[in-house]
Amino acid sequence: MPDFPFTDARFAPSEATLRGDNADVYFLRTKHILEAEGVNPRVSMEVFARKHGVLAGMNEVLNLLSRVLPPDGEVWALPEGSEFEPREVVLRITGPYLSFAIYETAYLGILAHETGWATAARACVEAADPIPVISFGARHVHPDISARMEYAAMVGGCAGCATPAGARLAGIQPSGTIPHALILSLGDTVRAVEAFDRHIESNVPRVALVDTFKDEAEESLRVARALGDKLWGVRLDTPSERGRVTPDLVKEVRARLDLEGFTHVKIFVSGGITPERIREFKEAGAPVDGFGIGSAISGAPPIDFTADIKEIDGRPVAKRGRIPGITPNPRLQKVLPTT
Repeated sequence: MPDFPFTDARFAPSEATLRGDNADVYFLRTKHILEAEGVNPRVSMEVFARKHGVLAGMNEVLNLLSRVLPPDGEVWALPEGSEFEPREVVLRITGPYLSFAIYETAYLGILAHETGWATAARACVEAADPIPVISFGARHVHPDISARMEYAAMVGGCAGCATPAGARLAGIQPSGTIPHALILSLGDTVRAVEAFDRHIESNVPRVALVDTFKDEAEESLRVARALGDKLWGVRLDTPSERGRVTPDLVKEVRARLDLEGFTHVKIFVSGGITPERIREFKEAGAPVDGFGIGSAISGAPPIDFTADIKEIDGRPVAKRGRIPGITPNPRLQKVLPTT
């Protein structure tokens, strides 16, 4: 089932999630009450959001459901990375309610956060197209969820991400250059780049950060002369205190590199990049070869999802404000059972 690689161990839930430790307590109490009353109806639960988005986290949700639903449970879903419309059902779960009652908090939270990140990433990727975008936002979120954020950014269309954990989830190698800390520690940009070249595997692209000590164009030329053909690119990350990276700065760096014959050296731009700033670079004709994006993706708000019981023991039901019964969606694919 190529659209749903949810059985992969990468998407396994934590023990805390399986125990229900991160469930809203009223679901735990509901389970206790229904068990005590001897009530366990077969229900159909539908999940939707009220706004458009790019779906992410579904493989993780499906892995969880595959572990807790009995053999007669059924799951219908949209594949990871699908764009969905407001109120479109993205997930339908059918089975004995007690088998999955306590996991509503988890699967809604997974979808909400990862979809928010993926949707923000898609906005950046579409603004940059065809220029690649790399996710650099792990430093803006708690480390326990940074890998999920980076994975979601890849679902949204990013070409790479910075952390090994996020890259493993996405099935790629992590991307990264050198930090200001290395350059400051060694006291010179060229010395830092040469040290990187000596000690880091040759298959890792040599990209020099060129805004630490000197003018960006000057530093670009210095590292290009030092590494020659081995230099893959330069990264401009000028801070806001110095006016940030501008289209004119990119054009100057490109012109000066080209004049000295370093036409192969690419220019990568980072630092407060948003879809709006990407459009400014493109409209100005700035020759950017890649964008590194942090908080425009990592700081995206979650997209809230709602779960509603729509059928109990084959009988259409719904709370007020909802239409009873199954909501048709021909785009849903049957995921469980797998045979």
